[in-house]
Amino acid sequence: MTKSDLIAQLAERFPQLVAKDADLSVKMILEAMAEALSNGDRIEIRGFGSFALNYRPPRVGRNPKSGEKVNVPEKWVPHFKAGKELRERVDGSLESI
Repeated sequence: MTKSDLIAQLAERFPQLVAKDADLSVKMILEAMAEALSNGDRIEIRGFGSFALNYRPPRVGRNPKSGEKVNVPEKWVPHFKAGKELRERVDGSLESI
């Protein structure tokens, strides 16, 4: 599902919500989540999952095209961990496939 699919589904499910308002709502929620992560905070949505930051230390990598060694700097990367309810729903729906 893309962001525009989510906006369209919100506007369809809630007829009192104009598509423009659904768009603004989704953008504000995603912006708030990005801001929280950039501040180093953890995000937890009950029944869905949690977002946190994982630290990746500096390392020596390899350029796959030339084979030469490249220094890769340290970085923080976002990480999502699915909640129990989401895992169970996904697992249950995939068993029937």
